[in-house]
Amino acid sequence: MMRHLPSVYGHAGLPDQRLLQAAFDSAGAGIYLTDRAGSITMVNRQAGALLGRPVAEMLGADAHDLLHRGADDGQTPRSSCRLMGVLEHGRPARGDESTFLRGDGSLLPVSLSAAPILEGGQVLGVIVVFTDITERLNLSRQQAGHLAMLEGFNARLTLLTEITSVLTQTLEVDEALQRLGRLIVPRLADWAMVDLRVEHDEVERVVVIPPADQAAGSPLPEPPGSLLARVLDRGETVLLGPGDIARKPDSGMAAAQRELFAARGVVSAIITPLRTQRQVLGALTVARTDPARPFDATDVTLVTDIGRRAGLAVGNARLFGRQREVAEMMQRHLLAPLPQVGHLEMAARYLPAPVGSQVGGDWYDAFLLPDGVTALVIGDVVGHDITAAAEMAQLRSMVRTLAWDRCVSPSLVVNRVDQAMSAVTDVPMATMILARVEGSEGGPWQLRWSNAGHPPPLLVTPDGHARYLEQRQDLLLGLRLGIESTRRDAVEPMPAGSTLVLYTDGLVESPGSDLATGLARLRAQAAAMAHLPLEDVCDDIVRRIPHGTTDDVALLALRLPACGAGA
Repeated sequence: MMRHLPSVYGHAGLPDQRLLQAAFDSAGAGIYLTDRAGSITMVNRQAGALLGRPVAEMLGADAHDLLHRGADDGQTPRSSCRLMGVLEHGRPARGDESTFLRGDGSLLPVSLSAAPILEGGQVLGVIVVFTDITERLNLSRQQAGHLAMLEGFNARLTLLTEITSVLTQTLEVDEALQRLGRLIVPRLADWAMVDLRVEHDEVERVVVIPPADQAAGSPLPEPPGSLLARVLDRGETVLLGPGDIARKPDSGMAAAQRELFAARGVVSAIITPLRTQRQVLGALTVARTDPARPFDATDVTLVTDIGRRAGLAVGNARLFGRQREVAEMMQRHLLAPLPQVGHLEMAARYLPAPVGSQVGGDWYDAFLLPDGVTALVIGDVVGHDITAAAEMAQLRSMVRTLAWDRCVSPSLVVNRVDQAMSAVTDVPMATMILARVEGSEGGPWQLRWSNAGHPPPLLVTPDGHARYLEQRQDLLLGLRLGIESTRRDAVEPMPAGSTLVLYTDGLVESPGSDLATGLARLRAQAAAMAHLPLEDVCDDIVRRIPHGTTDDVALLALRLPACGAGA
């Protein structure tokens, strides 16, 4: 706002100047006027009070030199001072980012409005009106602090959520801890490592993020009085400052840790236990290298929580590993060795599922019947756990017993299995193929089988022609639809030198792909390998199982002699 006040400079009488001074003094804001050169010509009492300066002392002083300062307490250059610009250009100026120097040397943040004093189009001076905005800035800083605190809390909560997610996505200890380290660095720390307890009270460093030469090595003993032992034995979380980090190491593991600290320039660190409800499994160390950003009590709470979650994940993974070893050993013992039949070549493979319980209800079997015929079985009990493996053992024994008891067609045996399954086993449902390889040593041969809801057998001739035997697909075992079973045998001639492949659905089903694609892939693989030894065929088939398969796999293959009567 332009102001025309020539009486300020004495062109009018004394009463006008007194009236103007009285008006200034009654204003609720600080006000001062300058002449064309920037010297203060009038100041009200409020300005003196806000600036902590006597009014008489300010009169005649250069306003820029006396008052105008930057936020860093440096004097603003005259050429870039917005108030001096009002005198030079005659344009008003406003702002909430100005700072005046008070009489005691402190800085006063102000909101100001400056307007030129004009007469006849000429700038005669400037009038400046300003107020103290300290309380407003303090409130703004307080609000910003609260916002920053909320943002920090949200970031910590997000980090904990992501850590929980990645720790539950795998049951492999090393992989889980590597994922943990990559989440912590750089979002929470500049560097992280994990030490795990091994046998004989030793500690092994298993993860360092970012990687370093000392990332892993032979297990080292950790003396009872060492810092790491405090974490491992007492379950305490320890916050380390520069003095703690520089302290002489008291063990081999501590020496290796200090070397890493020195190499990384660590100035602040937290060591927290990886613990379950019953024991401490190891320790997580996180570190920062910026002296201006040391860890604090809030970080200690967060890292302690991370260590607890990681400890539970490691504990679950180790428990799963022990269960997997027991279950897999049990399953392999249940899969009997293949019989030795002079004119027939047989091979089999079993692969536990790569995820989940890594044990299931898939099985294969082969045995000689009383009439000299070789029986082949492939089956899959519903489920993927130790219970399914135990149920598989029940069903396998039942099939062997009923097939041996009477030399009848496969369909009749499968009917009896279906009828007895609910009465004498705990098996809810299952798929199965029971087959007889019929023919004398010199041939000809035929395959007679009954299919209870199982993927069809694959027959591959010596010339590389492969086709699925899809005739007579009957209901799976245990379906119990309340209707009379109509199972019948299927029969197929088998040329000399041909290969028969029986398999479970884990071989042809995988996430993201349909069954038809899996069946086509297996048929193409088997056809291309018709000339290879049978063991090599089985190895190559299981080697090419798609990544991401979540089921266990059983595979049974049989090959006839290359020549024979009637071939």
